Amino acid sequence: MIKKIFKENGFDITEYQEQQLQKYYDLLTEWNKKINLTAITEYKDVIVKHFVDSALLLKSDIFTDRKAEPIEKCSVLDLGTGAGFPGIVLAVLYPQYQYTLVDSLNKRIEFLHIIKEKLELNQICLYHGRAEDFGRDSEFRDQYDFVVSRAVAELPVLLEYCIPFAKPEGYFVAYKGKKCEEEIERSQKAFQELDCEIKRNQQFLLSGEERYLLFVKKLSRTKEKYPRKAGKIKKNPLY
Repeated sequence: MIKKIFKENGFDITEYQEQQLQKYYDLLTEWNKKINLTAITEYKDVIVKHFVDSALLLKSDIFTDRKAEPIEKCSVLDLGTGAGFPGIVLAVLYPQYQYTLVDSLNKRIEFLHIIKEKLELNQICLYHGRAEDFGRDSEFRDQYDFVVSRAVAELPVLLEYCIPFAKPEGYFVAYKGKKCEEEIERSQKAFQELDCEIKRNQQFLLSGEERYLLFVKKLSRTKEKYPRKAGKIKKNPLY
C-alpha cells in the first residue's frame, strides 16, 4: 500500500523501504497513544501528509546532486524533528547522507531511538536540546550542508533558528504551505541580518494542497549574536 501511494506521487521505492516505512507507521501510531507525536492518525493521511510530504525534498536536484564532495559525507540536520519528519523519511529513502535529528522534547528523542534501532538507520544521530543552545555550539554551528525543518513557525523565526547551523554555501530548506509568499515578504530583514538568500522556491501539489520547498542559501558565517535567546526570537522576530 505504501509503495503504491508513493508511486502515485511520483516516487519509486523498494520493498525494503516500504517495510521500513510500515514499521515506522506501526510504531508511530503505537507511541502516539502514550505521547503526542501527531494529530494525523488515519493510515493514508499519515503516508501522504507526513511520509510523502517529507520525501518531496528528493525531487530537488539541489538536494540530490552533490558532485563537489563524497556523497556519503553530505550532512543533513533536521531541526525540531518532532516525530521524525522529514529526517527519518529522508534517511530511509536516501540513506547515502548522514543525518542529525534534534528536538527539544526528550520523549520524542526516546521514540526516535526506537525507530533508529528497528529500522536499522545507522546513519542517524539523535540529540535532545534547544535550537538556540545548539546553534551556539561549535560542534553544530556552521557544520551542515543542509538544514531542514517542517516546524510550525514563521519563516523569520525559522531562519534565525536554522541558518546558524548551515555551512557557508550550504542551504536551509523550509517546508511551507500556501502562505509561503507572505512569509517571504516578512523575512527581508532576516535575510539581510543572517546573510542568506533564496535560491529556489519549489512548488508542489499534494492531495490538492499547495506545498513549497524554500531553498535558502547561506552566504557567509552567521553573526555571533545569532541565534538570540528563544524568548527574543519569538517575541521580536527579524521583521
